[in-house]
Amino acid sequence: MKKNLVEDNATLIALSDNHEKTYGSMKMCAAPQENRNVFSDGVTQIDFVLVWEESMNPLKSSESDNEKAAANSSRDSHRKWRTEFLSRLQTAGIRQEMKEVVQGKTKTTYVLLSAPWEILCYYAEEISLRVPLQVVATSISNWSDTVLKKLHIPNIMAQDVPNPPPNYYTCQFRTNKLDRFLGHENKDTFFKTTQRHQILYEILARTPYGSLKRGEIGVGRLVSEKIISAAFPLHEGPFEMPTTPVDPQSLNMRQILHHYWGRWGCWDKYQPLDHIREYFGEKIALYFAWLGFYTGWLLPAAVAGFVIFLFGIWLMVTDTPAEELCSSGGAFVMCPLCNICTYWNLSSICNTYKAGLLFDNGGTVFFSIFMALWSVTFLEYWKRTNSILAHRWDCSEFEEIEERPRPEFTALAPNTIRNPVTGAEEPHFPERQRLSRTLTGNMVIILMVSLVLIFLIAIILYRTILSIIIYRSHNLSNTALFIFSAGNIASITGSILNLMVILLLSRLYTYLAKILTQWEMHRTQTKYEDAFILKVFVFQFVNFYSSPVYIAFFKGRFIGYPGNYNTLLGIRNEDCGSAGCLIELAQELLIIMVGKQVINNIQEFVMPKCIAWWQKRKLKPSPSKEVLDEPDSKPELSPWESDYQLLVCEGLFDEYLEMVLQFGFITIFVAACPLAPFFALINNWVEVRLDAQKFVCEYRRPVVERAQDIGIWMTILQFISYLAVISNAFLISFTSDFLPRLYYRYSEGSMSGYINFTLSVSPDIWTQSQMSCRYRGLRDEKGQHTRDYFHLLAIRLSFVIIFEHVVILIARIIDWMVPDIPEEVENKIKREHYMAKEALAENQIYSKSVLGEVGRQSTKLRNRFQIPTDVNSPFRASPVDEDKPPV
Repeated sequence: MKKNLVEDNATLIALSDNHEKTYGSMKMCAAPQENRNVFSDGVTQIDFVLVWEESMNPLKSSESDNEKAAANSSRDSHRKWRTEFLSRLQTAGIRQEMKEVVQGKTKTTYVLLSAPWEILCYYAEEISLRVPLQVVATSISNWSDTVLKKLHIPNIMAQDVPNPPPNYYTCQFRTNKLDRFLGHENKDTFFKTTQRHQILYEILARTPYGSLKRGEIGVGRLVSEKIISAAFPLHEGPFEMPTTPVDPQSLNMRQILHHYWGRWGCWDKYQPLDHIREYFGEKIALYFAWLGFYTGWLLPAAVAGFVIFLFGIWLMVTDTPAEELCSSGGAFVMCPLCNICTYWNLSSICNTYKAGLLFDNGGTVFFSIFMALWSVTFLEYWKRTNSILAHRWDCSEFEEIEERPRPEFTALAPNTIRNPVTGAEEPHFPERQRLSRTLTGNMVIILMVSLVLIFLIAIILYRTILSIIIYRSHNLSNTALFIFSAGNIASITGSILNLMVILLLSRLYTYLAKILTQWEMHRTQTKYEDAFILKVFVFQFVNFYSSPVYIAFFKGRFIGYPGNYNTLLGIRNEDCGSAGCLIELAQELLIIMVGKQVINNIQEFVMPKCIAWWQKRKLKPSPSKEVLDEPDSKPELSPWESDYQLLVCEGLFDEYLEMVLQFGFITIFVAACPLAPFFALINNWVEVRLDAQKFVCEYRRPVVERAQDIGIWMTILQFISYLAVISNAFLISFTSDFLPRLYYRYSEGSMSGYINFTLSVSPDIWTQSQMSCRYRGLRDEKGQHTRDYFHLLAIRLSFVIIFEHVVILIARIIDWMVPDIPEEVENKIKREHYMAKEALAENQIYSKSVLGEVGRQSTKLRNRFQIPTDVNSPFRASPVDEDKPPV
């Protein structure tokens, strides 16, 4: 109660002269390091850098006249477009400084850009940047830290990170209210470095360089057409720590992030989310917050799965059916598994059958229920964490109110329409035209999904044919080893081949999806990303999960029986291996999930270093010669040169996709592989540091993007969590031996004779031409299903219905019990809305008196400012300004 009273009487704007003067500066405390991100005058701050390379080699004499003419024409066109682009930027008021560096026979041109104060103010209001009203003393609390403190246990995960970014009450910037904001006295530091980057990128994305009808507009098109090699903001200095001991407060933000976050030695520490958000923006910070939250929640799932795995090991030693099978000798002669295979003894698969008990046991039912409830609870608590972070980082209403149209959309939209929320005139693209384009894109999705299914059928045929080829080889034709060797070899190589096909098709379709989504002309960045993600995920879902789904629910279901086998394209339908389908499913999951993770981690660790090494080798400073710079320049690389050697940040799509597909593997098929969460936990501990290193050390600095949440990924995760309930219900019912064992124990009172119960005798039609043998199934001597089969079928269907309804009911109860937004956060949001209106009221004298006595005058304030009607109110829809700077 006391805390609420203190908050209610807090002033939003400090009326003393001791304002926070370093808002917007990354160097907040102690002696700042030398700022090299400036023009030659040592003062003008560099906001963005454009780079292009030109070959100084003369055209080869061996080339034809047509080739020379085409090359010269391309060079001239590129120079013309670059000149036009820079000319329009200069007309728009952007300051420019050009640096040319000759490296061997290549001339690299760097254009340094800076926006003056007037341009910054105009576009800050145009794109609804938020600026501070007052510092708020809050801190991020971790539930684990709270628990450990109550238990008086030292928290090894905690660390003191220097220069914590202050938290502010903020509102949208208005030029005519400048004196109400913190730090307005210093124009150089009023806007944060990241906000200056946002403004410059907005201008660069809107500026045309050629014909608008041909879409020749924006820096993105220039880079994609290779007219410009790169466009990026600069990092805040080097990431390496100084060679001499220094005060941690004097480190730049990049050094702090590397030392306290990006090193492998920080694997057991909390992530400095406020620092990540300050340097990279809300979207990247939310990704790392979600990844850390997900990794933490994997710990109980991994422990539970490991316990179930240990239970399976114990069952291997004590299981009665396993002992019967291993000691059966030649009692059970099994029918051939393929048309040219021989008879085999069931006892020959003793070890494989016992290995199957590691994954197929009664504990998997408990674990499936546990993981279904775990996934729902995890998502509900992430919603709460997301709402807390969104409020803390001032992006709770970003999508509904603040988000502006994409610069590319603004430039290419054919007409304008008035925004029903803000009242401002905005670019518009006809919905009917977008719908037709979306339908066309969906046809491409269907085509690619069909291609995936074709490859799946091809791999099924590959496994069958390979088994036949191996069997016909003279080395294995007369040995019982073939009974499981040929099937295992075909299954493992088929899984590896499937993984290669998956990775190849993924790259192809991602490229197509990006082109289709750009063509659909979505208004905001959020809608654009949601459409792109949905396209790719539908394809990737089929691509990655089609093979496990086939093994889990279709393989071995339609094979028929001896004397009446079903065929596909003249080849006998594929049967499960000698040990059953569940162990094959576990094998498939481990190969695809773990194999994909290992390949991705190797790519993320090795490839960036190789590319960066090659880039640095190509642009090494030793023979370089600056043409337009000072003759006595230092041999060390300038900031724009060193940053140009880094890799392009491709965004977060691949990172999210990898984790979401992993989430699907550990939930949808968890009944087949209890160790999946354990492998996911190990991978994610590595993933956090790999991604941190990439963003801090190996990537060029991305332009900051605001975000309210993780976007459509949350909807996809919820879809997967509910699909997992249905999938595991069918897995336990129809693929696992859990229900047949339970039914037999209930019917017979013990597990003795279970192996004989699961095997049928070959029908008369088979024994007339072949010797009598056994096969899996509940059929009589005529090949018809027995009464036990129908009893068991009824039990299986009942289990699916009961399992699904009980788990989903409990999940809905959890959803109801855990509110998406904590009550404390809701109250703070309402309070800040009210206080922001009062702080930006037109009557400054009255506003100052309000700020001094907020608690006592609250009733009068509500009556006076309940509906702002002043034409200059910052919350009134601003009219369209016709005097925009030319862009």
